Amino acid sequence: MTQHSDHPEKPSLTLLGLGAMGSALARTWMAAGHPLTVWNRNPARAAALAAEGARVACSAAEAVAANSLVIACLLDDGSVGEALAGVDLDGKDLVNLTTSTPAQARARAAWARERGARYLDGGIMAVPPMIGVSEAGGYVFYSGSRELFERHRETLAVPVATTYVGEDAGFAALHDVALLSAMYGMFAGAAHAFALIRQEDIDPASLAPLLADWLVAMAPSVHQTADHLKSGDYTKGVVSNLGMQVAGTPAFLDTAEQQGVSPELLFPYFALMRQRLAEGSGEESLTGVVDLLRRRPNH
Repeated sequence: MTQHSDHPEKPSLTLLGLGAMGSALARTWMAAGHPLTVWNRNPARAAALAAEGARVACSAAEAVAANSLVIACLLDDGSVGEALAGVDLDGKDLVNLTTSTPAQARARAAWARERGARYLDGGIMAVPPMIGVSEAGGYVFYSGSRELFERHRETLAVPVATTYVGEDAGFAALHDVALLSAMYGMFAGAAHAFALIRQEDIDPASLAPLLADWLVAMAPSVHQTADHLKSGDYTKGVVSNLGMQVAGTPAFLDTAEQQGVSPELLFPYFALMRQRLAEGSGEESLTGVVDLLRRRPNH
């Protein structure tokens, strides 16, 4: 790839995987002047990038051999193992941006070390349209070798911001899943809210800004939860205590019944609240639900 004079001697790298996210990453690195070698299981996906200046490798082994920095952005952890099976990784810096679990990330880090590679795991907190758009607010969690992160920090920050979260290779995936789990909880609450008004003469578009503003207003409560968990004092600064909130839950369940809406998204959380009240102080916050979740066996 011919480098542009305004981007002299940018580090070269290899990218494995050209799905929507991989392609967005590739174009951002190329636009910044980084020589890029790409590989994808389906070669057709590489055609457009080849036309834009990327070097297309015929195999994953060829792509890995081309550069010391190798980025993987594949379908899942199994795909990483399949793509790199038998590939010489000795001396390579492998950065894995493939979505995985913390356990898979830790196992993949050990797998990489056994093959002589340095390893960094990543959790992408962005969707493809956010890549290369700094004001969009996306970023990538990184965990694993801090030395490796610092070595490539500038290159990794080209497509999207970076946030290093620790030497434990599983921490990036854990942060990723923790944030996304909270997101799905928010989506569940929003779904219930819209269901409540669905059969009424209420325009969903009129509820949407009220709902968005309310969720934003409630979001800072996570700081109190964190403070309570750290201090162990679940009553500090509480305005709406557990006893009062449990007393109010029948109104939510009755309203759902009257509106013909299933309470299945609310009921499990309310059940935990009642359990915590039964075994703890009614003066504490909702933080105790965290402890109940940790004590419950996996299903």
